[in-house]
Amino acid sequence: MRENAKHPERHAERMRKKQAVMRERIERADKDQGVLLVLTGPGKGKSSSGFGMLARSLGHGYKVGVVQFIKGKFVTGEDRFFRDHPQVDYHVMGQGYTWDTQDRERDVAAAEAAWVEARRMLNDDSYHLVLLDELNIVLRNEYLDLDTVLDDLMNRPAMQHVVVTGRNAKQPLIDIADTVTEMQVVKHAFKDAGIRAQKGVEL
Repeated sequence: MRENAKHPERHAERMRKKQAVMRERIERADKDQGVLLVLTGPGKGKSSSGFGMLARSLGHGYKVGVVQFIKGKFVTGEDRFFRDHPQVDYHVMGQGYTWDTQDRERDVAAAEAAWVEARRMLNDDSYHLVLLDELNIVLRNEYLDLDTVLDDLMNRPAMQHVVVTGRNAKQPLIDIADTVTEMQVVKHAFKDAGIRAQKGVEL
């Protein structure tokens, strides 16, 4: 710990300086618009973060949409919790993990069907937030045309927010995004200790 880090007067002075900086930033941030958030990287928590924002939107009374790519062969806690909520339009459209399906044709067909649902939501300004879970995996594997996806995202309603999750986000998607978070692995229960996926944490 830094010398005198706990000293009340030094702490108060640091916080006063920080307050001034933060107030200036808040004052400069004067725009309201829909934001495109990309959550990527090998670390855990991308979908969890997306569903957290979904819950936040619902807390404000907004209508939200979910399209889950890839996932679909097992029931998750978020599926059970959100699916029957009257303000949630929920679609699980995947065929399962790509290493299990081993069928590119089927995976492409599933991705294309899922994008039909996603495009419908992206064209409808009644959706405050749209979560496109694991879309990055679909784009990495070229199951969908990247330019088509980018065009649909950029042409959505001005105040609609979109969250895209999945590893290995494509650079053109990162380029058009407003916020990008890359989650890194420090330690992982499954890979490092052989602990299988746990209900309420991964499922």
